[in-house]
This record gives sequence, C-alpha cells and structure tokens, in this order.
Amino acid sequence: MSIKYWEYEDAPLKEKLKDPNVKDLAKIYFDNETKAYRFAMALYKVKKSGAIRLKDCGNELPIATWKRYLDFGVTVGLLKHEDEKYSFTDRYSKPLRNIPVYIKAWIEDPAKDEDLALLFPSAKGRQEKRGGRARNKSEGSGSQDGELTPE
Repeated sequence: MSIKYWEYEDAPLKEKLKDPNVKDLAKIYFDNETKAYRFAMALYKVKKSGAIRLKDCGNELPIATWKRYLDFGVTVGLLKHEDEKYSFTDRYSKPLRNIPVYIKAWIEDPAKDEDLALLFPSAKGRQEKRGGRARNKSEGSGSQDGELTPE
C-alpha cells in the first residue's frame, strides 16, 4: 500500500476532494500501475452499475483477474459480496482516517466518465492466455460419463 502525505493532512485532502478520481483511490492500494489500473477498472464497474456479478464484468480482463481484484476490494472494506453481487460498503478501517472521506467523495461524485486508459497510460491491457485447458467450440456439448459420441 502506498500511503501518501495528503491522506493525513487536511489542506491537501480538501484540494483532492474537489475532484476525486479512481486513480488516486487505486494508487492508495497499489504502487504498480497495472495492478492499480485493474483495481480501478473493478471499482469503476461497480460504481457504474451499483452492484455487479462476475459474469457481467466484461472481457477487458479474465474472470479470475476480475474476481481477484473484486475480492481484494472486499478484503480492504470497500466492497461487500452478497447474493453473488459485489457492491460498495462503508466498512473502512479507522487508522486510515482521511482515505474513507476521499473514497466516499469519489463514490458519491456525479457519474462523470473517467477514461482509465488516460489515467493509467503505462498499464498493460488484456492478458494473453498463459495455459490451462484449451477451449473448443464443442466444449460443453459433449455427452456425460466420458462417452464418445459418433461424428
């Protein structure tokens, strides 16, 4: 976690609260630009839709990556996971006293569009498949119990 000076000082915080953005929020938790970008994507999806299911996250990232970052949001107290949906909550940790104010200001900010590609210019895009089972077109249409079907 990269805690910056403005999170503890009142004057810099007041300046930041005038225009909160998801980049500052994600950079609190991740120094790595790519990880911060992915976490920002997850938070932004939840903000846009109010509550989101994993299957509705989109193709920008693999499902496992979406789950990892959404679960991280649950771990740090930004999100809650109920009824198979992720949504915002206000369980913030007390030691990080100004961070909750900034987070709440960003969540409640009117729906302004934030271009994540501009906010994280050096982040990497979609990952290439690195292994695992190959996907076939006929996958899921085969018979059960390992029986072979005539072609």
